[in-house]
Amino acid sequence: MFQGIVINKDDAGYHAALQSIDEASLPAGDVTIRVQYSTLNYKDGLAITGKGPVVRKFPMVPGIDLVGQVEASAHADYAVGDTVVLNGWGVGEGHWGGLAQMARLKGDWLVPLPSAFTPRQAMAIGTAGYTAMLCVMALERHGVTPDNGDIVVTGAAGGVGSVAVALLAKLGYRVVAVSGRASEADYLKSLGAVEVMDRAELASPGKPLARERWAGAVDVVGSHVLANVCAQMRYDGVVAACGLAGGADLPATVMPFILRGVTLAGVDSVMCPRPRRLEAWQRLARDLEIDRLETISTEIGLSEAIPVAAQLLEGKVRGRVIVDVNR
Repeated sequence: MFQGIVINKDDAGYHAALQSIDEASLPAGDVTIRVQYSTLNYKDGLAITGKGPVVRKFPMVPGIDLVGQVEASAHADYAVGDTVVLNGWGVGEGHWGGLAQMARLKGDWLVPLPSAFTPRQAMAIGTAGYTAMLCVMALERHGVTPDNGDIVVTGAAGGVGSVAVALLAKLGYRVVAVSGRASEADYLKSLGAVEVMDRAELASPGKPLARERWAGAVDVVGSHVLANVCAQMRYDGVVAACGLAGGADLPATVMPFILRGVTLAGVDSVMCPRPRRLEAWQRLARDLEIDRLETISTEIGLSEAIPVAAQLLEGKVRGRVIVDVNR
């Protein structure tokens, strides 16, 4: 038996609870993992609270991230004792995830823990940090360099935004952080932002084209914020869009794209091919200052994950939330 958070939907409604789980209940997979740490992400918050249609079957163990040691393996790439990382692949949505002390997964979904990181540091990065790195890589693929001009990061006090600010600043970009929390200005500047902008400046309907400001952007918000960012892009600017914390709609026009040559680059971390995942983790090991992880992250125990999930959706959580599943 092991401890885990289980989400059920029945005649009594939708509910999540910490409970004992029989190892025999683990789903099919060729690698069994003794989990050390997981995380709380926006998607986990939606799953645990039921405020978004994330969970596709019940019962479900949430948690789109995990790191742990291989306890049993029928996969050629992994042996007992290896430390592995999991991000995405629909885990915590359609396949039991990381907010439990055990997991059974497909080995093809895993990547080896980079030697630069401890297991705890890997979850301080987690899907949010790995997604931030994918966004930076997308900007680079489209030719955005530090010489091109300012980069704007929306939702900057959250998990993806915090790591994106730190990465871009380390790489020499001039970063403007956007947040709805004025109290986080000092935190964002400590990560390398040169300026902090109030989200209210972008959150209302704007013009189809506005004054050119940004050479690149990382957006985790969507809706009016993304539409206004696109309208403010410089000629040949690039927006890496990876989130919808503010809404899934995009109330924009084609004007920035056909008059300024703006590129809207979608960034998906869930089904991202393995070679790009490996590249992202290698880049994180090289380009992320490890000492930033303590600033970016906080740690909770598994028993705290359910109430903290609600706080995360309310925008009350800064940066990354590491979950020690063994306490």
